[in-house]
Amino acid sequence: MNMEEDTLMNARRRLRVLSAISIIVLTGQLVHAQDRTKLLIGFSFEAMKGERWQTDLNSFEERAKQLGAEVISRDADGDDDRQFQQVKDMIKAGIKVLVLLPHTNTQSSRMVEAAKAANVKVISYDRLVLNSDVDLYVSFDRLEIGRMQAEYLVRAAPQGNYVLIAGSPNDEGAKTLHDAQINVLRPYIDRGDIKVIADAYTKDWLASEAYLAMLKAIDSAKGKIAAVLASNDGLASGAIQALREHNLAGKVAISGQDADLAAIICIAQGTQTMTIYKPVTTEAARAAEEAVRLAKGETTHADGTTSNGKLKVPTIMLKPVVVTKDNIKTTVVKDGFQTLKSINHVLSEDQQIK
Repeated sequence: MNMEEDTLMNARRRLRVLSAISIIVLTGQLVHAQDRTKLLIGFSFEAMKGERWQTDLNSFEERAKQLGAEVISRDADGDDDRQFQQVKDMIKAGIKVLVLLPHTNTQSSRMVEAAKAANVKVISYDRLVLNSDVDLYVSFDRLEIGRMQAEYLVRAAPQGNYVLIAGSPNDEGAKTLHDAQINVLRPYIDRGDIKVIADAYTKDWLASEAYLAMLKAIDSAKGKIAAVLASNDGLASGAIQALREHNLAGKVAISGQDADLAAIICIAQGTQTMTIYKPVTTEAARAAEEAVRLAKGETTHADGTTSNGKLKVPTIMLKPVVVTKDNIKTTVVKDGFQTLKSINHVLSEDQQIK
């Protein structure tokens, strides 16, 4: 090989290397550009306690992925300031839409304001942020839930002493539930058929607080209690524990909400009377669909409005379902929300759902 051929071959090798480098650089730039155009949605949870919210997040992420969006989520563990900081971090990360489950309805408007300042759309999820420029509210009808809980209990226990265990005093939804329950009970109270011997909100919806409240009520009524209007399953579980310790579990009608596995098992055992099933996979999927619409600049598919004190927020309001021992299989099991295997695993043969 002469010097001229050797020089030519070296030049060709250098050209191939330079071409490869150019392709790598250009490909990297393309991927980076694609990352910037990907729809990024933030989901802020006030606290991921209990099985409910993990179910919501899983369904939300699955539907968002199907629609080509990426989700980043954060858990504030019940801390308003932490949630605010997490929201600001997600905004800096480049989210197009913020889906917000607020810890405190009245203190969460600053998160909405921060999002709006960065041209980020906001969906208020399951709880409505008050006095703020929310773009959409997705939830279940709490007035209907409270009414359904109270109406079922008064059919099961039309007379006697009642204990009301409401949710967090910082949650506007808890107040809505409580007001709806009282509206149903009022005629029975006025006639003297029902006597409310205890009625209080519960810090952060904690089962431990419900347990203590129930112990006090049992002591004050000397065990003579007809029903416990617990606003969700966590509160019901605390009340049931107190009732068990006084050999009253199964003798007192008790409501719930969320259709948690533990609650469904208690219903099958007869220690909890009913719960309210909210098809949360549907709620989460709808929220994901609307988040993608907002990210693309499209109009949401709201079916009504709800006032948050500042404006009438476009709203998607879903329908809840009463669950009792008689329809466990045709509701939560049929929808795949709970499984017969999980329910029956801890039940005796005569309690099992067939």
